[in-house]
Parts: sequence; C-alpha cells; structure tokens
Amino acid sequence: MSVEELVAIYDPDDERGRVVGSAPRSQVRAQNLPHAATAVLLTDDAGRVYVHRRTDTKDVYPGTWDAWAGGVVRAGEDPTEAASRELTEELGVHGLTLEPLFTAWYRDDRIHELAVAFLARWRGAQVHGEIVHQPEEVAEGAWLDLDEVRALMVDPARPMIPDGRAALQRYLDELDVRGAS
Repeated sequence: MSVEELVAIYDPDDERGRVVGSAPRSQVRAQNLPHAATAVLLTDDAGRVYVHRRTDTKDVYPGTWDAWAGGVVRAGEDPTEAASRELTEELGVHGLTLEPLFTAWYRDDRIHELAVAFLARWRGAQVHGEIVHQPEEVAEGAWLDLDEVRALMVDPARPMIPDGRAALQRYLDELDVRGAS
C-alpha cells in the first residue's frame, strides 16, 4: 500500500503564498482546495518553447496541451525545489537555472492554485540531458516557435489546459510589452 502524496494548502487571500496546512492530493482535487503549483516554461536558444500533451490518465484536464512542466507543491516543499523536481520528472532535464517569472492565483471549477512560474533555458542534451517524457504524465511533446505557440493556444482541435493557457498568455503579454518598449 502506498501513502498518498500530501499537498501544501495555501491561504487564497495571500498573493505571495502562505502555507496554512496540508491535505492528501485526492482531497485537494475533490474539494478544489487552494494549493500551489509550479510551472516551468522550457525554452531554447532559438526562442522556441517546449510544449507537451498530457496523458489521458492525468487527474485534472487529461489529454490537454501545456507549455509548462510542473505540478503541485508537496507539504513541506519549497516551490523552487518543487519546480526543479517536476522539470526533471516530467521532461528528464536537469541542472537548469530557474528564473522566477511571476506568482499568481488561478481558479476554475477544477483548479484553485497559486501558480509559481519560472523560465528555464535548455542548452541541449550535452548540457542538460535529453528530453525524456515521464510516460505517466506526458504523451508527446515538441518545440514550437512563438507564432506556433500562439496558434496552439486558440486551436480547438488541440485544447490547452486552462491554467497553463492563462499563464502562457501572461508570459506572452509581458514579452509583447518588453518588445514594444
């Protein structure tokens, strides 16, 4: 018998993220409890973004596309450490520097999370390892340029996970603002 993963529960009124308890993952999902989730946008030197399709067995939004590697922050876990762990687990890459992007709440009828987002630059297999999908979580993946990412975000034939789409839109909006200044 395996012990169920304990997830850190966060105060939904705290924009910076304050842990107020913990709960089993199944309870977090069933009751849509406020928790933190890491999100790492993996880019390469050509400016492409690595996107992937979630497996059909994921517990929330199965089979959808995502541009972020990440997952829930476990009880007692630092979000930066969780982000590094998730990036290695889901995509097999390691040793990347995580650049903080933003922290923001997202909520819908299935997810209530404080997204802790990072940017990481993959400099090739020689430096950071081959991209290897965790078969329980990632069905397929590809490198897309920013125009292809924008097209994916609105493609009804390839639905994107809602929290990932919101975070990606925020990232792209910030890029547009920086490019315009």
